[in-house]
Amino acid sequence: MSGTYFPQWRERQRTNDGQGAVIGTEERLPWPQTIAMGLQHVVAMFGATVLAPLLMGFDPNLAIFMSGVGTLVFFLFVGGRVPSYLGSSFAFIGLVNLVTGYAGQGANANIGVALGGIIACGALYAAIGLLVSAVGTNWIEKLMPPVVTGAVVAVIGLNLAPIAVKGVSGNNFDAWMALVTVFCVGVVAVFTRGMVQRLLILIGLLLAYVIYALLTNGAGLGKPIDFSAVANAAWFGVPKFVSPVFRADAMALLAPVAVILVAENLGHIKAVSAMTGQNLDKYMGRAFIGDGVATMMSGAVGGTGVTTYAENIGVMAVTKIYSTVVFVVAALIALVLGFSPKFGAIIQTIPGAVLGGVSIVVFGLIAVSGARIWVENRVDFSDNKNLVVAAVTLVLGAGDFTLKLGDFALGGIGTATFGAIILHAMLSMRSDSK
Repeated sequence: MSGTYFPQWRERQRTNDGQGAVIGTEERLPWPQTIAMGLQHVVAMFGATVLAPLLMGFDPNLAIFMSGVGTLVFFLFVGGRVPSYLGSSFAFIGLVNLVTGYAGQGANANIGVALGGIIACGALYAAIGLLVSAVGTNWIEKLMPPVVTGAVVAVIGLNLAPIAVKGVSGNNFDAWMALVTVFCVGVVAVFTRGMVQRLLILIGLLLAYVIYALLTNGAGLGKPIDFSAVANAAWFGVPKFVSPVFRADAMALLAPVAVILVAENLGHIKAVSAMTGQNLDKYMGRAFIGDGVATMMSGAVGGTGVTTYAENIGVMAVTKIYSTVVFVVAALIALVLGFSPKFGAIIQTIPGAVLGGVSIVVFGLIAVSGARIWVENRVDFSDNKNLVVAAVTLVLGAGDFTLKLGDFALGGIGTATFGAIILHAMLSMRSDSK
């Protein structure tokens, strides 16, 4: 490893068939291939990064723009040593909708209140990163072992499930189109291979979008898609920024999401470490700080909270290309897209039924990924401690169990997260004392 803050990124060629050579974090492909890989990462993050803001009434175009900014901020903090893309976090959705009273359709009129809470979350997240930089990650891994992190990740999906279902229950046509969307995603997931399969959410959404347009705009069934906003939108323009509103109750409710982001990011970086064969623990604190600062910057102008993306880790697993330069390219492409109001107008035409169907799949995948953490880490559920922690956490989160103390309220995801951590610590006292 070089002694400089940033790597030197030695250029390496791959074989003609693109197989065999592993491109490390401090290497890069020739620039044309690097740009192509950057575009691939943009496509990989696109579906989820757009879906999250739409479910909160945020501007998806601004979310794409701030995902690029956030990725560059993260890159700077880790010195270009950790390959990651930062996209919209789903951990905020339930709480943002709660504090803003958002009904799930159109723009969120109280977005400023949510932004103040997102900034508070980013500040707490960065503070945790400073602590990790000073003392290491052992205390986090002790507080949040796989049984806890798996339960917390699963809870995010289960807690959001009602949002997806209610969003497509308005009429019979929308309900059926939601199921058609689920089917489209399923077909892509099972009957395709390679990168097409890896982009199952985006491609499944596009298929369902076309079917919806044929049935509504073509056959006259359901509510047709209105393309007038796309026609009237400019090709280039400055994103519409929104100022935050700092309200104590919203900040107190959203700040604890930082704990969820820590658990999520910890797992992602551990996964990247395993893939690259490099121990990235020494960059963990800087990664948390970078993610926290990126979240604060996003919230300051109207964007969503951000987190490292499993979708892009999946792309790395498939391609064996871990060069961090690729993520700079991806971030720059996202910035360009953010400066196109026409691109944002196209996103806004996605029908609610299609969005709801994709949400059903995405939230389900999030829930199952929590179970995957248990399987991969061989969590022993014959141990009553693990059994009770997981069981209680899942029900608290899925049932949206809320605790109130004066004006402070802790929603289902927060209650489940802190409940899992505290319950595991308490039940571990017996085993530690043996």
